[in-house]
Amino acid sequence: MTQRELIAAVCARTALPDQTVREMLQVVVATIQDAVWDGDKVTINNFGSFYLAERKARAVATPETPAPPATRKYPKFAP
Repeated sequence: MTQRELIAAVCARTALPDQTVREMLQVVVATIQDAVWDGDKVTINNFGSFYLAERKARAVATPETPAPPATRKYPKFAP
């Protein structure tokens, strides 16, 4: 399902205008992104959790950069 299909499905179920549903979806996604990047875990019951995970640094250094890369953080979803 694409974003357009999701918006159309929500519009059909709620009878809200397309623009309102689009704005609400953008606000929800932006709020989840902000919370996850701040280190909070966002849990939606019967759906899943969004959280910030950490990727370990690799042991191999390239000749251009002799220092090993640092650990990296990335958003993750668990159903």
